[in-house]
Formats: sequence, structure tokens, C-alpha cells
Amino acid sequence: MSADENKLNIKERYQIPTQKMIEQDPGERSRNFKQVNLGYTEELAIQEARRCIQCPKPSCVPGCPVEINIPAFIDLIARLDFIGAAKKLKESNSLPAVCGRVCPQEKQCQGPCVVGKKAPPVAIGHLERFAADYEIEHGGQEKIELPPPTGKKAAIVGAGPGGLSAAGDLAKMGHKVTVFDALHKPGGVLQYGIPEFRLPKEIVRIEIEALERLGVEIICNALIGKCKTLDQLFAEGYDSIFIGTGAGLPNFMGIPGENLNGVYSANEFLTRSNLMKAYLFPQYDTPIVRGKNVAVVGGGDSAMDAVRTAKRLGAERAIIVYRRSFKEMPARAEEKHHAEEEGVEFMTLINPVQFIGDEKGWVKRMECLKMELGEPDSSGRRRPVPVEGSNFFIEVDTVIIAVGNSTNPLLTMATPDIKVNKWGNIEVDPVTQATSKPGVYAGGDIVRGGATVILAMGDGKKAARAMHEYMMKKKS
Repeated sequence: MSADENKLNIKERYQIPTQKMIEQDPGERSRNFKQVNLGYTEELAIQEARRCIQCPKPSCVPGCPVEINIPAFIDLIARLDFIGAAKKLKESNSLPAVCGRVCPQEKQCQGPCVVGKKAPPVAIGHLERFAADYEIEHGGQEKIELPPPTGKKAAIVGAGPGGLSAAGDLAKMGHKVTVFDALHKPGGVLQYGIPEFRLPKEIVRIEIEALERLGVEIICNALIGKCKTLDQLFAEGYDSIFIGTGAGLPNFMGIPGENLNGVYSANEFLTRSNLMKAYLFPQYDTPIVRGKNVAVVGGGDSAMDAVRTAKRLGAERAIIVYRRSFKEMPARAEEKHHAEEEGVEFMTLINPVQFIGDEKGWVKRMECLKMELGEPDSSGRRRPVPVEGSNFFIEVDTVIIAVGNSTNPLLTMATPDIKVNKWGNIEVDPVTQATSKPGVYAGGDIVRGGATVILAMGDGKKAARAMHEYMMKKKS
């Protein structure tokens, strides 16, 4: 196909059918940890890119938290300039190969897509992944020309998506950037939370190496708030600090039996599997539970990740137990669809009330209560109401609790001049991400409580701009 074939009118573009991404067969993928989505071929990517009508006032761009020029990179794909498309993405996005895999595009850029009013929206996320992967596979990752050094130093606390986004943008502005992370590998939730079949760790490694080529220094096994304070970082010569430590403290339900053996938080289960590669045991010396009857309590993306991981680890019965209906589940539609294809059972309008153990202290069954939907609550979803006398039991040998996370107070307790709200989340200026402590900015789950990779990255981008302005005005 030649670039000239891109010269289509709007009517002709609407007539191009949406291009489905190639996927592993459900029967095969439910037994391995290889990627589910296999990506676009060049032909598929070109065809999908040609569906974009290049709106004069694109409604997709305001929906992107990292401000990608979406029509421009898609047009470059349609014109067969795949490396150019990747470079256009990287003008705004430090982690395009990650975002192309895990961002909820259906709620962000694709939701308001004009094409979507008459046909399926343009698959912006799939095209982002294609361009980023093409650059990786064809050696197109050239070192970016940086401006002269400013002489300013920025510290990033937390090597998750928010911190990495801020680090990349600050480095491109000419600042010296050091990232501190508590774990032994950088990436945050990209490394410990999202499974290999959705986000290969090799992709995370490549994206982080691209940041290091910009001059970003990453120091692992550094627990800021414990090994040193923010004030000590300032004393060491850092001019500004970004906090992106996430929300890594798992929530539990507070019901009887949660302390039984075989009851885990999704955090522990996914961290063992992902960061510590327990799914490759015994090649990696990190054991993990391999239950036969596994129930995952919750309906978000972490719940889907946990139940699909359990299925791949050999569960004969892998169940999602959720107190609202299937429609109200906050997990991405694609993840729910993939889970269904892989044989995951969905027990909706069900809420556990206690876990029951055997004589050795291992969970063996779960008592549940049926629910019905009442009036909407503060989230806009209808509130689940218990159905009196509807108790029943489910036989289980493993339970994974995936009902959200809270912020770890370690850093904020060590920094009393940073204001937090009643949930322990850091309070920030919504425009600049500035905290109550001068020179300190924050974003991602430590501010939001629990959100998405791309929203954290958007916070990092906003903070980087404000940090740059603050540091350039600051007297040495």
C-alpha cells in the first residue's frame, strides 16, 4: 500500500471497517503467561489509521491525560511513517508501549472520538502500541537531543508511572533527575501489579532504559521516609521533589476469617507472581499458591488480573465474586471479555460475609449473601443492598481480596508539613500538583487514592511543568 492511498475523503474513511487486533486463542492463553493481544500487522495498522477523519477540532486529544497529538501520530501511520509516529508519541508520552497496552482508552481518548458516533471509534490504543512496538523492533530508538543542562536537580520518589512520566519530562527540559524507589526493580504497578500476559516486563524494561538514555538516574531499594527524609533530599542539593509512591496498602473487608491461611490480598498475590516471577517457579525461588477453587472478591482491574493469573496457575474453578452487577464492574470491558473467554466464572450481586476454615486453619468455604441494587451512591452506581435470608456457601481453597488500596503513611508521617486528607492522600493544587510543602509536588494514587496508569502519568506531566517553573525561578 502506498502513502497516496491515504488520500481518502471522509465518506470513504467511514466505510473502512474497524481492524480487530490479533489475539491468542482463549484455550491456549488461559494456560500460559504470554501476551493475550498480539498486536497489529503493518497492514492492519495502516487500515485502522485510515479510519481517522483528521478532525479540525479533534475531541480525542482533550481526553488524553498526557496530551498526545493523536491525529498527528495516526496520520503518520496512515502515511507509512511508523518511526515518525513513534517519535510523535514520545514528544508527549514517556511510556507509549506501556500505555498502548494498559490505558483505558475507551474511557479517555476513544470515548469522545467523532468516528465513534457513526461507527466503532478509531482504535487509538492499538495504534499507539503498534507505533511504539515498531520502533522497538526496528531499532528506531535514537537518543533524543536534550537542551543545555539547567544546573537544577529534581528528585522523584517512586518509580511508578507518575514518577517515570515526571522524570522523562524533566530530563527533556535539561534537569538532572534522580528517581528513588523502594523495590528492587523500577516500574511500580507496571512491575508488580499488571500481569505478564497484559504487560510483558521486557516492555517495561525497554521503556525505562529509554528514560535512562535521557540521563535519568534510578536508585532502587531506597525507601524515602525511612532511609532518608524529603528535607534530607533538599539538603543534598535537590531543588524540587515529586512524590509518586502510589497506594500500595491493601484494603480488607473486615469480616471473620480473613486471617485464615489461603486468604490473600491481590497485592501480595500479584506481587509474588509479577515482580518476583513466582509464576516461573522453580526457575525463580518465589513460591505462590496454586489453588484449585479460587475466589477473587472485587470487580476492578486488579481483580481481573488476579483471577486470570489464578486460572493460568492451574485453578480448575476461578470465580469473580462481586457485590454489584456485571455492568457496574469498574474493570475495563476488554479485560472482562477476555476473562469470560478464558473460563472465569462471574458471580455477581454476591457479597462474602465470612470465611470458614478447616481444623488446620486453611480456608475451605465462603459464606455469601445475595444482593440487590438500590439507589445510586456517591460513585453514581446503584448501591448493593443485602437480601435477607439469602445466605449460601461456596467451596474454596484460595481467596484473593481485591477491594482497593490505601496509601502507605510512611512518607507522609515522616513529613508532617505535607497536608493529607482524611484518607491519608496528599492534598495538591489540581493545576500544578503542588503540595503544602514548598518545592514538593505529588501525583498518582498517593493523591487520587486509586486510579489508572495514564492518570498518574498525566499528574507527573503537570507536575514536571510546575517543577520546571519553580526551579528556574529558584535562586541557587
